[in-house]
Parts: sequence; C-alpha cells; structure tokens
Amino acid sequence: MKNILIGLFVLVVAVLSYKTIQTTILGNPYQGEFHGKIVYAPPIPDSPMKQILNRNVLGDAAGKRIEVNLNTQRVLAFEGNTKVNEFVVSTGLWGRTPTGTFTIQRKVKSQTMSGGNRSIGTYYYLPGVPWVQYFGNSQIPWSRGFSFHGTYWHSNFGHPMSHGCVNMKTPDAQWLFDWAPMNTTVSIYGNRPTS
Repeated sequence: MKNILIGLFVLVVAVLSYKTIQTTILGNPYQGEFHGKIVYAPPIPDSPMKQILNRNVLGDAAGKRIEVNLNTQRVLAFEGNTKVNEFVVSTGLWGRTPTGTFTIQRKVKSQTMSGGNRSIGTYYYLPGVPWVQYFGNSQIPWSRGFSFHGTYWHSNFGHPMSHGCVNMKTPDAQWLFDWAPMNTTVSIYGNRPTS
C-alpha cells in the first residue's frame, strides 16, 4: 500500500510539474492574438453531437440548407421551405467571403487558426476556435479554410470582421454545428456592406 501511495504521489507531482513547466515555458496555451490584441479562448462545452452521429445522416441532410446573406450579415437555417433559425454574423472584411453554392465538408469541434500579416496589423493567432464547419465546392475546396465557427475575439456581429470565414456567436455556431450534417448545402450570396 505504501508503494502505491508513493507511486501516486510521484505521478501527481509529475503531472503538476509538467503543467507548470508547460505554462511557464510555452505561455498560456489558450492565449491568442487578434490584430495586436491579446485574447483568450474559452473552454468548449460538450455538445449533443454524439446523438446526431447516431442518426441517419442521409435522412438528416434531406431538405436542410444554410444561406449566408452578405448584404444583411445573416445566416439562415432552413428545413425545406421553413426557416428554423437565423443568426447575425460577421463575414469577410480583410479577406472576401466567397459566394456560390457549397457543401459542409469537414467539421471540427475546436482548433487553432492563424494568418494575416503583422506588418499591416491583420495578424491573428487564435487557439480553441470552436464549432468549425468547413465548406467548399469544386472551385473552392474546403482546404482553403472558409468556414462557419464560433468567435470569442470580437462581438461586433452584424458588421464584416473576418478574413473570409463566417464568424458567429459561439452558442449560435454550436447550434449550427449540431444541426447541420455533413454535405448540407450552403448558399452564399450578396455583397458585404461598405459602411
């Protein structure tokens, strides 16, 4: 019993030491930067995604579609001809949000995103970007990085603020992530507001 307690103590000390060293040397792993401002990623809550994955995916996708209206900075979710939800969003300002017809091609609960240019003040490094859904088509593959995702680094929704993605309030992004199965049609149209 004594050996078990000593082993457990050593394990706890090792884990705590690793976390302290990691934070001291690497900095806060949840700390990011958006255009020169330090930001912190919030924890990602659990999602009912497990339930959605167990349902008939082809049946779920039938009739579901997402529309992005760049003029009004809105995302609309439809089942058939019935609008089931609407969200205020922020689309591309420092990069253009593509227009056309796409499908949801990859879904990631959380990931780091980075890009922009430090010398002109558009650099960003954002760990823990939540509820990411990449969309693409034959001309613009999902790997180009255009997506719907939660946003913790600004709250200026209703105005273009992104580098091309569709920035959403985090609870809204989670709702869309849970609602839209893979291959859901995404239609993006209009022009971003100029003011």
